[in-house]
Order: sequence, then structure tokens, then C-alpha cells
Amino acid sequence: MTKLTVPDRAERGDLGAFVARIVRLDQTATVRLRAAGGRVTAWATTPFDVIATRTVHGELAPADVTVPAAGLLTALEVERAETVDPGVGGLWQGDLPPADGWAPVDDVPAAELERLTERGLALARENAGPLGPPASLLDQTVLTVTAAARPAVKVPLRCLFALSGMGFLGDTGPDAGVVRVSATGTWLRLDARYGAVVRRRLTALPLLVG
Repeated sequence: MTKLTVPDRAERGDLGAFVARIVRLDQTATVRLRAAGGRVTAWATTPFDVIATRTVHGELAPADVTVPAAGLLTALEVERAETVDPGVGGLWQGDLPPADGWAPVDDVPAAELERLTERGLALARENAGPLGPPASLLDQTVLTVTAAARPAVKVPLRCLFALSGMGFLGDTGPDAGVVRVSATGTWLRLDARYGAVVRRRLTALPLLVG
């Protein structure tokens, strides 16, 4: 039996909200759960070909499992216990980003990202076909973030759609805070108030960390 333990009630609610959003985006989605250092990190793919992630304090046995998102949501929202059985039978496809090697690039106001997302949604509605917005639109760079002595990091529209679709930006008023942009040589990560999204970078330039 797989056991997921999240002692804090608020963090159980946060994890449940994360999984609920994943299920709303895709009823057949799976969630990868991995434990390390007293924390459990949930990973899930989104329809935008971007990975969403959320970390809570807790324990997991075994320490790395993939489970159906719908089953995990039921366990969290119905049982509402510190320890639940998240289910079995999930299959994770693709890679996960590395745990180490991330270099912070810059912090971007969440309100600015929300404005860029709204513009992107308007373009997506204008250009949507039978299968939704074209990949060329989703892959368009909507933000370029730079830092001293490091290559520029390009943020595609699909990452902003994933942030918004998962509700990670939260309230985007004057006090909405910032979204941290960080990267490795091959991955991009956006950390917002309620979660993060990650995606392989469009260009695989090495970062100069110093």
C-alpha cells in the first residue's frame, strides 16, 4: 500500500487544490509524487505541454510513485486524513527537471505576467483552430529575462497559460508579488505564489554561474 502523509491541514488543502486543477484540465492526468528531505513534491503535465509542480511538507512510501490524479484527489478531498492512500497504476511519460543546478535569473511582477497572459488569450481566441491555438503561437516568446553574466532566458506563451490555468498567480492586484524566473542549461522554471511550472528551454545555452 502506498502511503502519503501530509501533517499540516493547510498544506493538505493546497495539495488538494493543485490536484483539483490538474483534473479540471485533464480527467485522465497522472501525478508523479516524489519525497526527499521531509518534503513531497507533486508533478503533473498540463495540456500546454508544460509541467506543473507543488511541494508540501510530508512523507511518502515508497518515495517515488505515479498515481491517477482523480484517485489522488478523492483521497485528499474525501478522506481528509493526515495519511492517505494516493492510489496506484499511474504511468509517467517524459523526463523531470533536475533537482539541482538552478540559477535564479530575475523576479518579474505577477501583475505583468497576468497582462501578458490576457493578451496571449486574446490572440489564441483569434487564431484557434479545431485543435486549439497553433503550437507556433504557444511557442512564441512573450518575455525575455536577463541577468548579469548569464544568457537571456526566453519565456514562451505556453508557460504563462499553464501558470494562469493552474491558478498559480492568484490575486494579481498591486500587491500580487513576483514570479521568480530560474533556469538550468536546458530547463526553465517559473515560481509563483501558489506553485511553479517548468519546461525545457527553447535554446539549450549553458548558464554561466558565478
